[in-house]
Amino acid sequence: MASSIRDIYITGLTNAHALEAQAIQLINRQVERIENYPEMRERLRLHGEESKRQQERLAQILDGLGTSPSGLKDLGTSLMGNMAAIGHALAPDEVIKNSFANFAFEHMEIASYRSLLTMAQAAGDTGAPRLLEQSLQEEIAMARWIEDNLEATTRRYMQRETAGQTSGI
Repeated sequence: MASSIRDIYITGLTNAHALEAQAIQLINRQVERIENYPEMRERLRLHGEESKRQQERLAQILDGLGTSPSGLKDLGTSLMGNMAAIGHALAPDEVIKNSFANFAFEHMEIASYRSLLTMAQAAGDTGAPRLLEQSLQEEIAMARWIEDNLEATTRRYMQRETAGQTSGI
């Protein structure tokens, strides 16, 4: 049975909503643990708030299409986000691994929003692109922040580690 453009679009929106649920869990776990990188903690905290608004935007778009997010998908991806955060917490270089994972995750979200913009256009949804574009720009800004701060984070990690200080978080 072939899917309609609308069905494909709705699936993309529900998947993006679930992806934001995963992002929120990843961010929350990291913010709870970060002690020695206050600017990272604050930027992640702010992005966590953005991610909640992005999830709300996606729910608004879905509502306008007469449907809603998938609670099951949201739960599954939230659990995956928690498990990923726990996995990194066991690593002595947790802050570095989180930086790599966050950078990759932001780019996955960027790709998701760009794809959703294409789907919205194909589905004839003229209201959603403004909301999707806003979320896309927030994801691009976060990815840029991670990239711009990776060198300083790495240097601080090495400095703390070689001085025998708590360095991972």
